[in-house]
Amino acid sequence: MKKLSALIAVVVVSVLAYTQLTIFCIPPIGAVPEGRTIIMLRLNKTQFIDSPDAMCERIQGGVNLLCRGMVLGAVASNGTVLARLPYVDSLYLASTGGRRF
Repeated sequence: MKKLSALIAVVVVSVLAYTQLTIFCIPPIGAVPEGRTIIMLRLNKTQFIDSPDAMCERIQGGVNLLCRGMVLGAVASNGTVLARLPYVDSLYLASTGGRRF
């Protein structure tokens, strides 16, 4: 019975994390030369693993500096950051479907 309760707890926590959090990967760019991975509460247009480049690709079909800046500004002003971590390239690639911009 304890194993079943533990399994149910793990499933519930996993589902809550997947639906309520975003792992946001900021690639190394001028403003953030070392890059950054942020754990934050999910915003309306973010996905579980996301990045400014992935959001620009979804929203306007391409990536440019203006869009990157606007997305970073919106995330900075509207997002609730829970943790700041070093940049993880594999998470960035997961957010963009394996593409680099």
